[in-house]
Amino acid sequence: MAILSKIRERSMFLIIIIGLALFAFVLDPSTLGDFFNSSKINEVGEVNGETISRQEFANELEQYKQQAGGNVSEMQAAKTVWNNILRKKIYKNQLSKAGISIGEADVWNEVVNASFVQNDPRYQNEAGLFDETKFKQFLATEKDGKTQLWAQWSNYMNQVRDNAERNTYNNLVTAGLGASLKEGEAEYLIDNTKLNAQFVQVPFTSIADSLVKVKKSEIEAYIKKNEQDFKVEASRDLSYVKFDIVATQEDEAAISADLSSLIEDFKASENNTLFLSENDSDSNINPNFQFKNLINKEAADKISEGNIGDVVGPYKDKGFYKISKITEITSMPDSVKAKHILIPFVGGQRVAADVVRTKEQAKKLADSILTVVKRNKNKFKDLAAKFSSDASNSDKSGELDWFNYNRMTPAFRDFSFTNKKGALDVVETPFGFHIISIEDQKNIQKVFKLATYTRKITASEATENAIFRSSEEFALAITNGKDFAEVAKENNYSAKPVVGIKVLDENVPGLGNQRQIVSWAFGSETNTGDFKRFDLEGSHVVAMVSSKTKKGLMPAEKAAITVRPILVKQKKANLIKEKLVGTTLNDLATSNGVATRNATGVTLKSPTLSGVGVEPKIVGAMYNAELNKVYNSIVGDKGVYAFSVTKKEEPTALPNYGSNRKRIADARKRLTFKMYEAIKNASGIKDGRSNMYAAN
Repeated sequence: MAILSKIRERSMFLIIIIGLALFAFVLDPSTLGDFFNSSKINEVGEVNGETISRQEFANELEQYKQQAGGNVSEMQAAKTVWNNILRKKIYKNQLSKAGISIGEADVWNEVVNASFVQNDPRYQNEAGLFDETKFKQFLATEKDGKTQLWAQWSNYMNQVRDNAERNTYNNLVTAGLGASLKEGEAEYLIDNTKLNAQFVQVPFTSIADSLVKVKKSEIEAYIKKNEQDFKVEASRDLSYVKFDIVATQEDEAAISADLSSLIEDFKASENNTLFLSENDSDSNINPNFQFKNLINKEAADKISEGNIGDVVGPYKDKGFYKISKITEITSMPDSVKAKHILIPFVGGQRVAADVVRTKEQAKKLADSILTVVKRNKNKFKDLAAKFSSDASNSDKSGELDWFNYNRMTPAFRDFSFTNKKGALDVVETPFGFHIISIEDQKNIQKVFKLATYTRKITASEATENAIFRSSEEFALAITNGKDFAEVAKENNYSAKPVVGIKVLDENVPGLGNQRQIVSWAFGSETNTGDFKRFDLEGSHVVAMVSSKTKKGLMPAEKAAITVRPILVKQKKANLIKEKLVGTTLNDLATSNGVATRNATGVTLKSPTLSGVGVEPKIVGAMYNAELNKVYNSIVGDKGVYAFSVTKKEEPTALPNYGSNRKRIADARKRLTFKMYEAIKNASGIKDGRSNMYAAN
């Protein structure tokens, strides 16, 4: 009892201690300092010292998702919004440095001069002209009411401002991207100066790769020396085994048997639509006629030989088992040639803004035209030119090319294919009233209407359980200390590698959008070698983190594939240089067992050496070389060279280099799209989005 009393006396102290212990357990210790720093909690990132708050990011994210209407994923939206915020702040920063600002008047002028504002009847006076006062009153009313429409207008005006800032800066920079006549002259000389030379090449392939050793320390030194080329984001490499939940042959046989048991009832059914519904068919009644060449090949012959009421199947078709009941048989062409006059009315589809006639008026006009055409078919073309609104008839003749059964809207199609050549009548479709004349038909053949009962081929519950057990047994084997790859190999499973997944990625190659796997891989408690089983749609996946890469410089192991060939080439070049000893090209060629070659008419614009290929470094060295002087140990892309330039022929001087200057200036202006990326790379950007999404 005494002990219990002591505990009660110190209960508050104990609660605090336990609470802190739990708090420390839940949080990564490295984040405790940041947690208590409120500025860190409320920041998503930073651009040139300017904070991007969580509130700002969240507001823009919500607006973007509303505009996208659910057509983008959370991570796609987050990436787009982040890039939009970066772009806006970077341009604002550049304009501020340049002392340029976009005023309210600039934004307002852009808005009121937009065509959709100028042409809106709500903002026009009695004469039909745009009235700026009316527009201001409209916006003021919406703003006072804090309506959703005002929020949309406010967003639009902010977009106008952002676009104006971006365009102003881009235009200012572009205006300064010119070129001088001297640059034009230099380009002309560089492109057209021809070089003749003799050279000796000792290719890198003359030394076996096995003779060159590259140490890990050398790779690390190269990375540090060229760190700008090897900066990487935090990433994870994964391995996974996928257990697809697919139907077995036994499952398919059971589904086929189920459909076979329905055949007699299907034959006896007088209401096919009801039969499909009551028996949970995965498809509904198809009301269209079907041609034999478009019916499943396995069933087509039996259907074409069958009678009304016959049921064909079960047959397998595109992941389903089906049985088809023949409900109607007739003959029709597979293609028709027709002409028509379309009379639209208000409320129809794709109706032009100048159409004012009612449906009743359109029907009356169509009937009148039909009467005239029946008396004299020669007037069809003139009447089509005068009355038809079919935009596809560029010549206004009403003539249509040959069309098949599935091309036209149903009512138009049914008239054209179920009537004979020469038929003429008025047909209503969603586009208006058509006066249709059937001009020709071809390939008359038997067609069918089918009521088709469909069952998707899916795995049975027993199969699903067996696949689940397989994934569990695989995971259990790894839990017991066995190697992931070895267990996969022992069971003939395919272990798929995934390289370089980033913290904000959501797509896992081979698995699609699996944000949950990416989040797990970047979890603070997930380490290299950890694995987890995931239940996905149609499969189970056991994934393992095979390696973790921190943000910063790429580790030597990963950079080796890029750096090793560079270092091997450098070492081979040094070995070749040691053997390139001599005063003449012939001496150098003889001592290395190669021939002296000739290069004729080589230019910097086309830096190709005969028998070698493209070697811009060597041709560049030749361009700046003295005539008849031997240059030794020049390293190119394909080997080490010695050369002597025997002739340098400059082109005939031009009276003016204006066209060259213009070409240079135009080329520079075409590259202004790269300007933003250059500014972005030079900006101080801190991206903290991973703190928001790593655990989601």
